Parts: sequence; structure tokens; C-alpha cells
Amino acid sequence: QAQLVESGGGLVTSGGSLRLSCTASGFDLENYGVGWFRQAPGKEREGITCFRSSTESTFYADSVKGRFTLDRDAAKNTVYLQMNNLKPEDTAVYHCAAVAWLAISTARAMCLMTSATDYWGQGTQVTVAS
Repeated sequence: QAQLVESGGGLVTSGGSLRLSCTASGFDLENYGVGWFRQAPGKEREGITCFRSSTESTFYADSVKGRFTLDRDAAKNTVYLQMNNLKPEDTAVYHCAAVAWLAISTARAMCLMTSATDYWGQGTQVTVAS
């Protein structure tokens, strides 16, 4: 069964760091745009960082720019989200997603998607205490 599985969430104090992992099974992430989305209670889904191809820059939302980094390990079929200088407003459930790269025009477009992605992980909770 093709799926994405996230791990690495948890409770951290303000200013701390966490590293989330997202491993794909049953399909090759190299053929997909990948991204991280988050959703806090009562708020809309937010695409915070997306990667489409090595020929364009990784997209970062203003809310995380300079603090979060998306990394990929093709050998492990895994995407990471390094989160530094975490703030209470970063508290949310974080999901990784994959979209066939031919179906998206840019990394930014992927992060702005409101429709369903091809693959969507189950999510991992990140809680930042002040």
C-alpha cells in the first residue's frame, strides 16, 4: 500500500527545535513534488514549504522562512522538515504530502493547493510551549 508516514513530532519549549521525517513506501518520491502542510485547531490548512524540482527554489511560507528547512534523502525515499526557533504559533498537526510533479506548475503552487494531494500523511502533532 502506497503511503506517507510522518514521525518526529512532540512537545518543545519556545525557541527549541524539532526534526520531522516523512518516509514514502510503495512509490518513488523522486517523481513527485513534496511538501509540508500544517493545520492548527480552528485554522485553515497552511502549506509551509514545498519542493517541486531541483531547477527551482524550494518555497517557504513567510511564517516559517528562515526558521524551517525542507531536506530530501532520495536513497531513503524520505523528506525532512528541520524546525528551528519554534514559536507557540507553530503548534499544529504537521502533514507531509506528495503530488505528481507534472500536475503542479511550481513549488509555490503546490503549497497553495486547496484540493486533495496524491498522497497525504497521517500527521504528527507539534506543540510549542511558551
